Amino acid sequence: MRTGDVATERLTTDSRIFAFTRWDAIPVLASIFHCAFFWGMFFFFPRVPLWLMLILGFIYSISISWNINGISHNFIHNPYFRSPLLNRLFSILESTTIGFSQVFYGCIHMQHHKGNADRPDENGETIDWISIYKHGHDGEAEHPFTYAFGSFFREDPKTVFQELKRKNPREAFWGVTELVLFVATFVVLGIMNWRYICFLLFFWYFGHSLSYLNGYYRHYGGNPDKPMAWGVSSYHRLYNWTWFYNGYHAEHHFRPKVHWTRMEAFRDQILEQQRVAGVRVIRPPYALGFLDPDLRSARRRNSRPIEPESEVNATEKTAKLRRA
Repeated sequence: MRTGDVATERLTTDSRIFAFTRWDAIPVLASIFHCAFFWGMFFFFPRVPLWLMLILGFIYSISISWNINGISHNFIHNPYFRSPLLNRLFSILESTTIGFSQVFYGCIHMQHHKGNADRPDENGETIDWISIYKHGHDGEAEHPFTYAFGSFFREDPKTVFQELKRKNPREAFWGVTELVLFVATFVVLGIMNWRYICFLLFFWYFGHSLSYLNGYYRHYGGNPDKPMAWGVSSYHRLYNWTWFYNGYHAEHHFRPKVHWTRMEAFRDQILEQQRVAGVRVIRPPYALGFLDPDLRSARRRNSRPIEPESEVNATEKTAKLRRA
């Protein structure tokens, strides 16, 4: 089988509902369950003891990262439905459940792929808005704690809106609509039970912080200068089965349009190329990346001195900025 077979193949199905494969029914049903869990917490809040609500709140935090990095992420690259209306409704469902606009997230994520966790240029700017190097020092990645718990407050909806408006004013409108709908949902919940919204906001913030922690170790120890090694992979089976193969992240950055059901096959095709490129692989799931036994070697890799930017690399970066 040729290297490009899986990367270039287009999944097809005779389903009238799903665009690529009926397997996408699994993340769709998972999203519906997540939404039901979100509303279920509000129902149970005045009816169960606090210790149980704390457990449910912690599960909700984990589920936000699970949804963003699995269900929502795959939806960005390969929308699940044939119908534009169903895709729009699903986007709204996701926005309400995770507490952030799916359209805005899509814009941020595609900018992430343009920069691929690039290091700051001479002006301290990165193409990737959420690069782990953006707020680091001397070419090193930022500390995982400040990245995970600080990135939430660095999000700039105005910049995202302007980028969306430049590309597609209609999508910018829907992005704002999703923000309004999710904020309105939280406001209504707060009016109905102010104690609950105080409880929810903490776990909502913690969930988004866990998502950033997940993203940190998807790139820590990767090579932002080598396409094959842009991402860091984790082949932990349980993680990939439950997070819709999000662990195949080096493979994903190399070919973002490969469907989640085809990641294993794609990895098998490019395995030798990955070895030559030095793709970093960690053993635990990303949220536990700090427990990886090879973390020290990753630190050395991230601490190497920055080499002067070659004329070729400078030209490539300028071209990326223009496309962005």
